[in-house]
Amino acid sequence: MTGPLLKVENLTKHYPLGAGFLKKTIPTIRAVEDVSFTVEAGETLCIVGESGCGKSTVARLLMRLVDPTGGRVLIDGTDIAGLRKQELRAHRRRMQMVFQDPYSSLNPRLTAGQIITEPVENFERLTRKQRNALAADLLQKVGMAPEMMHRLPSELSGGQRQRLGIARALSLNPSLIIADEAVSALDVSVQAQILNLLLDLQQQMGLAFVFISHDLGVVEHIAHRVAVMYLGRIVELAPSEALFAKPVHPYTEALLAAAPVPDPTRVRLEAPVEGEVPSPINPPTGCAFHPRCPLAVERCRIEVPPLVPMADGRVVACHVRAPATESPGPRLRQPNRRHTVPEANA
Repeated sequence: MTGPLLKVENLTKHYPLGAGFLKKTIPTIRAVEDVSFTVEAGETLCIVGESGCGKSTVARLLMRLVDPTGGRVLIDGTDIAGLRKQELRAHRRRMQMVFQDPYSSLNPRLTAGQIITEPVENFERLTRKQRNALAADLLQKVGMAPEMMHRLPSELSGGQRQRLGIARALSLNPSLIIADEAVSALDVSVQAQILNLLLDLQQQMGLAFVFISHDLGVVEHIAHRVAVMYLGRIVELAPSEALFAKPVHPYTEALLAAAPVPDPTRVRLEAPVEGEVPSPINPPTGCAFHPRCPLAVERCRIEVPPLVPMADGRVVACHVRAPATESPGPRLRQPNRRHTVPEANA
């Protein structure tokens, strides 16, 4: 099968809120709005953004843990968003998920070996010897001793639990793994071990990852491409090196400026952003970022910017930095705001 392993087209998810009997309109949370991207086999796409921007909702939509309001999710050309329950079951083996909390995502009553083999036994019967062999092999792949298959999750450390979660995800030999904040609950030293493990498994097994994180240091370490989300939409999608070297969208610039830098001699970009993230129930018209953007022009308030391809392979949704047409229009008034981007001393 030619083409990308995963192709997402115009993915949308709205959550209607409860309404009274006499209300004519029902307020809606626009969690994800018109999201599109692709992931090739063996590639890592990282999705970043502030809390509440829709990252985890995208992960659930990709896994069909929730049904989309609109759009398509294609795995090797098959739209899983439109599959019925029995048809979807066969495609579950192609994609697995690693969750944020390595304890609450594991059944505390099952041993490590049972946790690993349980997904396989949903599809086929295994003898005790086959179960033990599978559990031992996968535990070794994730850097754990085979004899740990007899332990309960409560007898494991946080890093070991996450390794167990990864082993469970690998048990069905998937092509795609969705990792939702998979290292954020771990100590920094353990984070590095888990990230290196994921990179090794990717090289050995040709896995593709959709990695969701708010830690830009982690993202820079593992990503091939990065998608930046704001209020349910992708505002910039770029190769990792290009995005960290020179962000284009003002929101991406602000995210990188807010990230701590371990080098005290390095001058960081200054991209101050004031105000709060707007409500997804009543998002701003036009570009959702325009009320907080120091570069906003009149057109930003009126028209939603499309994702525009740029020369270095990225796509950006910004009327000012990546205009689809000429003349973005006059600046909006942004009182008490400044925008300075000094040159970085690398």
